[in-house]
Amino acid sequence: MNIVVLIKQVPDTASNIQNRVSDGRVDLEGVTWVTNPYDEYAVEEALRLKEKLGGSVTLIALGPERVDSALKEMLALGADEAIHVWDPAFAGIGLQASAAVLAAAIARLETTPDMIWTGWKGVDADQGLLPIYLAEALGLPHLSFVVSVSVENGRVSVEREVEGGKERLEAPLPAVLSAQKGLNEVRYASLKGIMAVKRKQIPVWDAAALGLDLATLPATRVETLSVERPPERGSGRILGGTAAEAAAELVRLLHEEAKVI
Repeated sequence: MNIVVLIKQVPDTASNIQNRVSDGRVDLEGVTWVTNPYDEYAVEEALRLKEKLGGSVTLIALGPERVDSALKEMLALGADEAIHVWDPAFAGIGLQASAAVLAAAIARLETTPDMIWTGWKGVDADQGLLPIYLAEALGLPHLSFVVSVSVENGRVSVEREVEGGKERLEAPLPAVLSAQKGLNEVRYASLKGIMAVKRKQIPVWDAAALGLDLATLPATRVETLSVERPPERGSGRILGGTAAEAAAELVRLLHEEAKVI
């Protein structure tokens, strides 16, 4: 079972992004970058499948130089190989173009993967579109929101979250799968794993290595016009007195000020 996992870096959600919004854009200079949490679930599941069925796990990440640290972090968990895809010409490309670039990287691998995993969305843009575009680019079935998976006789069966319950789907391999929270608990890297990847040189594949003509990449169809802070919320009010007095005052405020009753 040869598995590819696509990972990306996202701004740490603990960062105060609101204070970085100005002039209709977000200034990400100096922000702490972390591996997308949903991609971590994908890596963990790939490792579990490898441990159960044998094979290999290859990581692929598209992004600037800093992405190298995310690849090493996931290699330390037990992945076998990693590939860093980057070219200055890729800066600012849209999701469809990103999917085309990643599809080209997957096609360049020596062994055709049986599974391609990724998180169902990135926590930065919250769009969840890349796995869909990637499956379309590769001509493969796509199984999303996966919370349980099994493989038998060249087919993959999954449970996926849907509103109000779960749905079971089956597809032939190879396939693209996107991981949802609840699929597993991500392991911690061992000291041995961390030390093993410390000096590892990760190959970088640029547009030339992928044989890509940049002019043929899908054009960006969505443009961010502006980014604004959410409106400030007013401070709360604490009502004093007894419970009965506080209740009476609350009713008065709802009637006279909020005008909701």
